[in-house]
Amino acid sequence: MISKKAKYALKALKVLAEQYGKGPVLISYIAEKEKIPKKFLEAILLDLRNNGVLQSQKGKGGGYLLRMSPAEVNFSKVLRIIDGPIAPVLCVSMFFYGKCDDCKDEETCSLRSVLERWRDANLAVLDKTTLNDLLQAENASTSDLLSRL
Repeated sequence: MISKKAKYALKALKVLAEQYGKGPVLISYIAEKEKIPKKFLEAILLDLRNNGVLQSQKGKGGGYLLRMSPAEVNFSKVLRIIDGPIAPVLCVSMFFYGKCDDCKDEETCSLRSVLERWRDANLAVLDKTTLNDLLQAENASTSDLLSRL
């Protein structure tokens, strides 16, 4: 399961995708529209800004905006920023690899090969799903899409 923080990040990014090209969006607007606690949202948006997904503008008319088009922001990038590794165990992680303490030989570990396939199946969906998909689902039913995550 993804964390509540990741779910809030995706909801906030949906709002920013809806406003893409229209200028900065206030944190208070996003928080109210998506029912996200403002302080929690501030931390989420800061993480996304520090990792190159968002940019911020200070002062009157300031707020947050996407740094790239909604079609360029995929779910795997967001989930890695917010929740860390997507892989079920570190020994099959693509970006956060770590050796298993309880495995004497990764090459012959039958569990590892199954978990690699699990990771690859998830990534096949997450790498191809973008904020544009989330916007398109808005017309059908955004809550249905997010409940499937």
